[in-house]
Amino acid sequence: MAESFYLFSNGDLQRKDNVLRVTTSDGRFKDIKVEMTRDIYAFGEISLNTKCLNYAGQLSIPLHFFNYYGFYTGSFYPKEENVSGKLLIEQVNHYTDEDKRIEIAKEFIEAASYNILRNLRYYNERNRDLESCMSEIKALRRGIARMKDVNELMGVEGSIRRAYYSGWKEIINQEINFEKRVKRPPDNMINTLISFANSLVYVTCLTEIYKTQLHPAVSYLHSAGGRRFSLCLDISEVFKPPIADRLIFSMLNRNMLTEKDFERGSNFCYLKDAGRRRLLQEYDEALERTVQHKGLNKKVSYRHLIRLECYKLIKHLMGDKKYEGFTIWW
Repeated sequence: MAESFYLFSNGDLQRKDNVLRVTTSDGRFKDIKVEMTRDIYAFGEISLNTKCLNYAGQLSIPLHFFNYYGFYTGSFYPKEENVSGKLLIEQVNHYTDEDKRIEIAKEFIEAASYNILRNLRYYNERNRDLESCMSEIKALRRGIARMKDVNELMGVEGSIRRAYYSGWKEIINQEINFEKRVKRPPDNMINTLISFANSLVYVTCLTEIYKTQLHPAVSYLHSAGGRRFSLCLDISEVFKPPIADRLIFSMLNRNMLTEKDFERGSNFCYLKDAGRRRLLQEYDEALERTVQHKGLNKKVSYRHLIRLECYKLIKHLMGDKKYEGFTIWW
């Protein structure tokens, strides 16, 4: 079974015979079993060369890079092997046709906001006072079907998120200073965790999209601009509530992360190395948890749910079956 490999130490990443070898500055090394590797996450300062990248590309292993502060900086995306010209044409057609585009975009928001409500309902049933923000989100969701423009839809999505975040003080047991979402850079513990966990979901979506015939830069909710794989942003909207947000709630409420795990600068906050490692371990475990799939009548992992979402989108684009975004059923 393929696994994600996490690099935390500074050093060199090189091809050595039929493995990728990580060598630290003090001469210690570790060989990555490439046949068992799904993707590689680099958090330390890593030096590598084209020989290494060529080998990773040959083996279809994406590399995801994060800077010293744990902020995602970019990915090495190997040459696509699963290529379909017909699907790419349909992907672009569904982007350029406004009616087709907004139909898909609405599904992303419908599913994401439903999953947000499920998170709130879970904690509301456990004596957290979340009725007001749940009512606000339900009212906003009723307006999704009437939206005629993607920009309007993004505005509704932003309002739903603001209402959702207003309830986090009720959900999280620790004393938190979280008034609004701040991204570049995050300014407190909660914003840092949201940014980091969301970036993990984003690159997981990228790895799963790579295994399909979808092009990661052609999207529907987010604009297909430069310097980003915008389809990952679309799909990650659906999975951030059940994966990233639940992970944050769980770790904070079990005191697995506290203020002492964060370092503050003049205008930013970042997660220290030890806390980052704990979160990554929990994230990996969360992706491998399984649920009984209603349609397939078998257990599937959270990670595989993301792949299945890609396949559902492909069926919609090819005219086989209308796309309906993933919603939590358990």
